[in-house]
Parts: sequence; structure tokens; C-alpha cells
Amino acid sequence: MPADDHRVITRLEALLDERGMTLAALADATGVTVVNLSVLKNNRAKAIRFSTLTAICDALACEPGDVLVLG
Repeated sequence: MPADDHRVITRLEALLDERGMTLAALADATGVTVVNLSVLKNNRAKAIRFSTLTAICDALACEPGDVLVLG
């Protein structure tokens, strides 16, 4: 399998929309930069740190499986 051929996608945009939250507000709540969150939101990330995933889940009151799904 090529290095960039993965099926894991994020639902970050949908979760933000459901909560009426902006990417900037999520950045403030998590301490993760808007740029890094944007990379995740647009499914351009190759990896995610557990600490980042935990911070996102805490800020959005969700579980990791709500953020990452197989696409």
C-alpha cells in the first residue's frame, strides 16, 4: 500500500458545524494551531498525536471514533 493511500478520514468539519464552533475556537480550546487543525479537517494529515486527538475530543465532548472514521 502506498504511503499516502489510507482510508481514515476526519469528521472534524461536521462536528464543528454540529456544535456551532469555528476552527479558531477549537484551536483556542485545544492549544492546537489553526493550521494543524485545518490539515486534519481537510484530510491532509498523515498522522495525529494521541494528545491532539484527546484535546479535540475533550473540546468537542466526543469520542475518538466520532472524529476519525474509515472512508
